Amino acid sequence: MTPSTASAPALDRFTYARGAVFGVAAVSIWAGWMAVTRIGVTTTLNAWDIAALRFGLAGLVLLPVVWRKGMALNTLGWPRLILLVSGAGAPYALVAAQGLRFASAADAGALIPGVMPLFVALLAAALLAERFSAQRKAGLVLIFLGIVCIAGASLLAGDLARTGGHVLFLGAALLWACFTVVMRWAKLAPLHATALVSVGSLISYVPVYLLVAGKHIVDAPIADIALQVLYQGLLATVVSLTLFGRAVAILGASSGAAFGALVPAIAALLAIPMLGEFPSLADWIGIAAISFGVYLASGGPLPDRLRYVGG
Repeated sequence: MTPSTASAPALDRFTYARGAVFGVAAVSIWAGWMAVTRIGVTTTLNAWDIAALRFGLAGLVLLPVVWRKGMALNTLGWPRLILLVSGAGAPYALVAAQGLRFASAADAGALIPGVMPLFVALLAAALLAERFSAQRKAGLVLIFLGIVCIAGASLLAGDLARTGGHVLFLGAALLWACFTVVMRWAKLAPLHATALVSVGSLISYVPVYLLVAGKHIVDAPIADIALQVLYQGLLATVVSLTLFGRAVAILGASSGAAFGALVPAIAALLAIPMLGEFPSLADWIGIAAISFGVYLASGGPLPDRLRYVGG
C-alpha cells in the first residue's frame, strides 16, 4: 500500500460523530468488562475459566457467520489469521484476565486501551504507511504521559504484584493492537472479524481447556458462571467487537483504537460501586490526560483557532 492511499482521511463533524457513537458504545462495554472480570478472577473463577466462558458461547453464536463467509484465508493467509485470532481471542483474554488478579480494574482500563493506541500508531505507520496530524500526535503524547502517571505510582511504591499486573496489561494492549491493524489491513467486515476471533478461539482453546482445566469450573456457583457467560460471551465479545470494528472502519486504525482510551474514566467510575476500588489522585490525573489525549488522537473536532495551531 502506498503512502498516498494509506493516509488517514480528514473527518468531517458528522463522520466523526458517527464513528464516536460506535466507539463510545464499545468502550463502555469494555469498561464494564474490567470490573466483571476482576470480580470473577478474585472470587470463584480464574483466567482460564473466563476465556473458556467468553469464547465457548460467542463461538457457537457466530459459527453460522464463519460457515457463510469462510475463514478469509485467501485474504489473510494463516499467519495473519492466527494473529487476528490471538489479538482479540483467547490469548488476549487470558493475559488481560490474569493481570486483573493483581491490579485494579481502573489500572486495566487505563493501561490496556491507553497503551493500545500507541502500539497501533507504530504498527499502522510501519505496516499501513498511515500518517498522523499534529493534533493526533499531541493526543498520543498525552496518552503516554497519562500512562506514566498511573504506572509510575506502583513502581515508586515498590508494589511488585501490581506492577506485574501492569506488565500483563501491556501485553494485552499489544495483542489487541495487532488485531486492530490486521482487521484494518484486510478490510474485514466487523461481524466477520468478530466471528473469526470467536470461532477460532472456540476451536483452538476451548477443547484444550476442557481437557486440562475444565473440572475447576464445576465448583463455581451457577450465578457466577451465568454472569460471566452473558457478559463475556455476548456483550464483551459479539457486541463490543462489532461496535469497535465499525468505529475502526469509519475512523481508521489509529483513530478507532484511540477511542478505547476513554475506558479509563468509565472503568474507574464503575469500579467504585462494583468493587470498592477508589483511584488515587495520581490515577485521576493520568485518567484525565488519557481521556483528553484520546479525543485529540481520534480526530475530535476543535475550535477553529486551535485547529489552525494543531494542524
